[in-house]
Amino acid sequence: MEETKRKSSGEDCGERGLLHAWKGYSCSITPERLHLPRPVLQVALGSRHGVLLLEGGQVYSFGALSWKQSQTSEAGEPVLESALSGQRVLAVAAGSLHSGAVTEDGGVHMWGDNSAGQCGLSALATVSNPTPVALLDSDGGAVQTVPVLELACGEKHTLALSAQRELWAWGSGCQLGLNASIFPIWKPQKVELLAGRSVLQVACGASHSLALVRCPGPQELHRPPVDKCTQCNQLLYTMTDKEDHVIISDGHCCPLGVEPTEEEDRLETPAPSSLKTSPSEPVLPSQSGSNSPAPAAAADASDASQTRESEGREKSLANGVHPAPDPDASAQSKGAGVKSSPYPDERAVKEYLRKLSDSSQVDTKTGALHALLPSSGGPGSSTLNSLVASCASAVGERVASTYEALSLKKMMNFYLPSGAARPGCSDGVVVGDTSAERVRQEDSMQGKKSSSTGDIHEEEAEGVRRRLSLPGLLSQGRYAVHLLSSSYTVLLSPRLLRKAGRPRIRALPLTPMGGGVPEDKEVFPTLQTEVWSWGHGEHGQLGHGDNLARLQPLCIKSLNNKEVIRVVAGAHHSLALTAQSQVFSWGRNSSGQLGHMETPSTVPRLAKLSEGIRVWDASAGERHTVLLADGDCIQPILYYSGEQVKGGEPGRRDGGETEEQQTGGTQQPVLLPFCMNLGYVSSVFAGGQRCMAQSDRNVMGFIASFHELASAERKFYCKLCDVKSQIVRPLLELESLSSALGPASFALLQTLAGQFSLLCHVTGQHAASLTANLRRGRDVQSLLILDHASIFLDSYNDYCSAVGNFQVMGGFHALTKPSLDLFGKSPELLQRLSECSEENAAAAELLVALFYLPLGHLHEYGRLLLKLATCFEVSSSDYQKLQDNCSKFEALTVQLKRKRKEADYTFHFWKSFPGKMTDSLRKPQRRLICESSNKALTLQNAGRFSVNWFILFNDALVHAQGVAPCKNLFSTHHIFPLTTLWVEPVSEEDTGVHGLKVITPEETLTLLASAPMEKTKWLRAINQAVDQALSGAGQEITSAGSGLKSEPPLSRTASYTFYRDGRLKEGKYEGRWLAGKPHGRGVLKWPDGRVYTGMFKTGLEDGFGEFVCPNKMFSKNDHYQGHWKEGRMHGLGTYRYASGEVYDGSFQDGVRHGHGMLRSGKLNTSSPSVFIGQWLQDKKSGYGVFDNITKGEKFMGMWQDHLRQGTGVVVTQFGLYYEGNFKDNKMLGTGILLSEDDTAYEGEFSDDWTLTGKGVLTMANGDYFEGSFSGEWGSGLKVTGTYFKPHLFDTDKDKPRVVKLGRLCVSAEEKWDAVFEECWRQLGCEGAGRGEHWKAWENVAVALSASQQHIRDSPEKLSRSQSKILESLEVIPQHVGPMTMERYGSIRLYLIQACDTPLHPLGRLVETLVAVYRMTYVGVGANRRLLPQAVNEIKSYLNRIFQIVRFLFPDVPEEGGLIPEPTASVQDKQEPESADAPLDSPKPGRVVSSSALLLPVLLPRLYPPLFTLYALEKEKEDDVYWECVLRLNKQPDLALLAFLGVQQKFWPVSIPASLLTPGEKQMVISSTKDACFASAVETLQQISTTFTPSDKLQVIQLTFEEITQEVQSLLQQDFLWSMDELFPVFLYVVLRARIRNLGSEVSLIEDLMDPCIQHGEHGIMFTTLKACYYQIQHEKVT
Repeated sequence: MEETKRKSSGEDCGERGLLHAWKGYSCSITPERLHLPRPVLQVALGSRHGVLLLEGGQVYSFGALSWKQSQTSEAGEPVLESALSGQRVLAVAAGSLHSGAVTEDGGVHMWGDNSAGQCGLSALATVSNPTPVALLDSDGGAVQTVPVLELACGEKHTLALSAQRELWAWGSGCQLGLNASIFPIWKPQKVELLAGRSVLQVACGASHSLALVRCPGPQELHRPPVDKCTQCNQLLYTMTDKEDHVIISDGHCCPLGVEPTEEEDRLETPAPSSLKTSPSEPVLPSQSGSNSPAPAAAADASDASQTRESEGREKSLANGVHPAPDPDASAQSKGAGVKSSPYPDERAVKEYLRKLSDSSQVDTKTGALHALLPSSGGPGSSTLNSLVASCASAVGERVASTYEALSLKKMMNFYLPSGAARPGCSDGVVVGDTSAERVRQEDSMQGKKSSSTGDIHEEEAEGVRRRLSLPGLLSQGRYAVHLLSSSYTVLLSPRLLRKAGRPRIRALPLTPMGGGVPEDKEVFPTLQTEVWSWGHGEHGQLGHGDNLARLQPLCIKSLNNKEVIRVVAGAHHSLALTAQSQVFSWGRNSSGQLGHMETPSTVPRLAKLSEGIRVWDASAGERHTVLLADGDCIQPILYYSGEQVKGGEPGRRDGGETEEQQTGGTQQPVLLPFCMNLGYVSSVFAGGQRCMAQSDRNVMGFIASFHELASAERKFYCKLCDVKSQIVRPLLELESLSSALGPASFALLQTLAGQFSLLCHVTGQHAASLTANLRRGRDVQSLLILDHASIFLDSYNDYCSAVGNFQVMGGFHALTKPSLDLFGKSPELLQRLSECSEENAAAAELLVALFYLPLGHLHEYGRLLLKLATCFEVSSSDYQKLQDNCSKFEALTVQLKRKRKEADYTFHFWKSFPGKMTDSLRKPQRRLICESSNKALTLQNAGRFSVNWFILFNDALVHAQGVAPCKNLFSTHHIFPLTTLWVEPVSEEDTGVHGLKVITPEETLTLLASAPMEKTKWLRAINQAVDQALSGAGQEITSAGSGLKSEPPLSRTASYTFYRDGRLKEGKYEGRWLAGKPHGRGVLKWPDGRVYTGMFKTGLEDGFGEFVCPNKMFSKNDHYQGHWKEGRMHGLGTYRYASGEVYDGSFQDGVRHGHGMLRSGKLNTSSPSVFIGQWLQDKKSGYGVFDNITKGEKFMGMWQDHLRQGTGVVVTQFGLYYEGNFKDNKMLGTGILLSEDDTAYEGEFSDDWTLTGKGVLTMANGDYFEGSFSGEWGSGLKVTGTYFKPHLFDTDKDKPRVVKLGRLCVSAEEKWDAVFEECWRQLGCEGAGRGEHWKAWENVAVALSASQQHIRDSPEKLSRSQSKILESLEVIPQHVGPMTMERYGSIRLYLIQACDTPLHPLGRLVETLVAVYRMTYVGVGANRRLLPQAVNEIKSYLNRIFQIVRFLFPDVPEEGGLIPEPTASVQDKQEPESADAPLDSPKPGRVVSSSALLLPVLLPRLYPPLFTLYALEKEKEDDVYWECVLRLNKQPDLALLAFLGVQQKFWPVSIPASLLTPGEKQMVISSTKDACFASAVETLQQISTTFTPSDKLQVIQLTFEEITQEVQSLLQQDFLWSMDELFPVFLYVVLRARIRNLGSEVSLIEDLMDPCIQHGEHGIMFTTLKACYYQIQHEKVT
């Protein structure tokens, strides 16, 4: 080809992407350089043309372009495909006579010869320019265009790999894999058989196709098989269960004729007779008019026994074969089949299966299993074969999963550490050759590949010669043997299976999956691959061991587990490149193009290359192959195998010349000497007879460094694989291994092997990724080692730990004997692999060196990354990235060297360690740091003869003790975990000794060092070890000798189990520590089920915590949640007892003490009893309320030791009321008893409701008995005494007897003392007012900030308004200095907010008081006789809270004191604020009262129970009043005004007509009703909506003002009322207001009114209202 002139573009393309071309391999050849305008990215060569992809996405064609209108000669220059300009092309492909390109958006363009539809365009013989071809997918319903990643072109077909990793095909021939019979296929179609699989790469030969497919993950292996006929929907297979086996029949005969299903690898040709050919029976040679030779039914078993994963069923040989070698004849070939003789009887089958199952016990080294089967073609043999075949096919995938389950159980966790093995992967039973060189079950993943179970019996090409079955050998039973080797033992009964599952050699999966390698993330290239092939096979190019064609993709079993990473197709031969840089080749070998001369060439075999040559790229043409490999130097070298082209001229193949007359070829690949002149070759291309190589010049050393990195990684991976296959696996397969090592070391060895495999796997993936990067872009950006450095670092770190752990436990020593058995006395293999130069080194040392060998590669990474970095500007980000990662690898190198040293040191220590302690102390992860055998450290105050030895490990300090003359020196030892160990130097001034104080949770030791140096050494060593133990093994300390490390923290998080006797014995604590004591948040669990979760302080529970304690009697837990102090419950808490009781209240020293509530009963909602009151040392003592819901009684009074004792009140649901004395829980002594109808008894009691002794019984009408009584109330009383009837003769001045209540009950001031005491305690006072008020404020601040911290921890517990209140409470009003109105106002506001949140001590107090008040006076407690007590209780609350307020604000005047009024300006401001407070008549100042300050806070919450009591008390009066109100309200306004005696001048004349017309008036006429004084009436009605007396008085005042206003507007003048004029008008308003419980309202105001306003304006107004109430009751209507 002529040189093309270089374009004078500014870009220099002379360094990267250079292209050289040549033909053949003679020494005289010099490749010619093609000069192109830009660097070449990719080349594709057809038989006589080629396509070039240049940087920037330009595409050029060269060679014989017969489809172009302007025919260019072969010598012509490359032609730019201008049709593609404007498109960015990413990949190109060339077939024999056509080409394709893929653009950035995934579009496909085709051009060239289209005679067979290979360009995907219909009705055109040739396509002269690139034309778009669409791949349309209608799977999801809507038609979508499928984007494409890459193309491959053959002679008459094209394959495309979509972005979804699915395969599409078009063109002609069985090589499409579409199972079609009519060609050409113009429209691209999906290759359904590979749908759902992830296809990684495709390649096309002239008439065959190859695909590299990712192995399915475990979850993909269980897809349901196709088990119904697609035409008639009947079951294809039937199963019959027998005792110990299953008979499976596939005798389904489709009534609709032969099924044209794509599951079967056969031609779509109907059988001539109506005989059905079973899809899984081999067709026997038939003499009936078949026009083809007898089908080669006995093809190699590897495809015969193929179960196809996606379909889950076997493909028959007959249906899958392509008998005619001539591609053109193939379409017409017809095969007729007859069904073989009937199945043998059951006995024969059982016998056969038995033999099969026993075969696994036969010496596997023979590999000659066929000896088991009948050797001659007797009557049973073929039928048996077909039986086994059909069974195998029928079970397909479902059985496979059963098999996996069974065989996996044995092996699942047998070998790999958790997380390293992927489930669902097993290697099954190994049958066949087992020489040590054979690396058998390669990867755990790979046990089953294309078939759901997989061909476990693998062979390496240079190893066992698998006997190929030629046609006619069927009777020898190879077919059945291979079935067995494909692990179809699954068809046997479970019993037989168990037998078969015990091979002599363990099947060990050695490739970890899922453990740390992000295989799934598609980041690292996968090594778990399969190669599938289909199309014409006349030269064996499909690799299935025969020359038959395949219509559909079929997996090449022998390449499973070979880690193929690239497939290459020549015209009639195929190559596969593996991650281990080996080349497998198969197919036509006329000129030695396979790189070996082995025959037959129908199965993949290794190309012959000398030792140490690692191939990493390959390409194949018509009769030759080019390989790109690593040699001894960094620069890659080229090998050529195949046809020699004489003098560079193309070999003539005019059809006359046969293969035998072909020019000479090679016996094995030959080195092309000129390759060193080409620079750094990054990929090779071949096609037709041409070869091309793409290379780079070494710009700034970058290319060389890049090649060196890739080459080093490939070499390292090969090394690791050698170690794995020649050392690790043979060792693990030894039967005697577990007994030689013992279970612990054996498990460690398995972990080590797992980590080794993981490291090996990551390296392999990285090597594959680097190789791909070399072929593609050669850029630093996509280096995995930079983006995912952590994966590499972790793998090495874990591996180093695993080696160290095995070494420390003496594992390598224990391996000496097993390794002698394996490698003999002179272990040259070990010597060679471990690169150990020592002569006569011991096996154990060699093994240590071998297993530490991979760690040397870390330094290599660092060196190569640094070398790459030097190729960049120091300021560039690439340089920075490379430099950073380089330092990471270098740091890890240093760290792992130190780890190795530590492991060595520890191992030698254990070797010399005395006595039995070794067994208990020797642990895999434990490393020795230092020990005091040199007497450097002794125990202070030790006995004369005692010997103390201190050993510091990385996780514990061990103190061994013994007595000197004793033979077994160290009798006891104690282990102190480092996470809970504190050490501090003892100051030398006082003691004069070099001491160290060691603090542990339960012991404190003082150790004495022999010298200051020793003291410093030990102090630093212990501190560093503690620090490392705390930070976890991951964060290693910087360097052992630095000494700069700060001391480990005094406060830390750790777990510890207590062992000393005491409360904490056997308790396990996890949480925060401070100087040897639990301190902070933690969890303490005891073995008996007790658990404490919460805060600790200096070793004891302190603060808020939860405690759960199992209760054996109820088989439930007691549960406490609340505050603790010094290890005991102390403060507020809730205790839920297992019995169902719940106590909510105060604790002290672990018992109930203070105020609390106890609910008893199954359900708290309907608990049978509730007690609320005071507790003393876990007993009810003091004032309390007991509600016995079962009896319907409520007791309010004094208690002592859980018993009612002292004065008290009982009310019942039947209205009985008792007040009096109690003793020992009974009514005993003087008491008063009233019944609902006012019958009363006053006198002596002896038991509950039992009268005994003197007393007075008063009837409701005033009659009374006086005398002695006995008997129970309500069940007949015996009376001895006098009966009085007072009204008969008494004069008026003698009043009837009135029973006085309240004398024998607890006074209000004595109630709820505990509640107030608690509040004072919270404020830091010992009792009421005894304390400093500044300290009280400090306590308030602490309580609030603690609450805020609690809210931050769990924000959901408080509403938003509550948190706002908390914020406003942070500002404390000024509490010192003279009291002004303004300060008084701010204090009022503060109190309102403080009482609004339970987190403030005052709020907590109010909340508790409200709870106890409701508890007392709701339900049974709603008894009218309790009203005086209820009112007094509120007054007592006010006084006692006011006392606390005056303590907090000492300047607030006492009850009734004055605050001077401010000037007018301030008063205006203050006005709205004091709306709550009563408006006093003008005075020199404001009177301070507890009710004005606190009732607004308290009363609204207590109002419902209180008002209920008023309503009950005033019921009769209110009924009389209400009847009168209803009667009088029937009258119209004027009549009522007249009746009430309102003066005529006050009668309204007109009233507003309506709200809608505000200006208009309406005359009052005689029928007008509810219109006069309407606004005043409305105002007065609001009295029911207010709570406090001051608010209610405010309403009355407003009502008077409304009346006055209306009268003034009527009289048109100022006016002063007299009481005689005002009263009737107000009476009218009260009647019209219709207030239902007016009597209750009046009484409430009267009882709770502020005493200072009784004589003021408000007092007069209230008296008026009260007078109205009594007037209405006694009003007589005439």
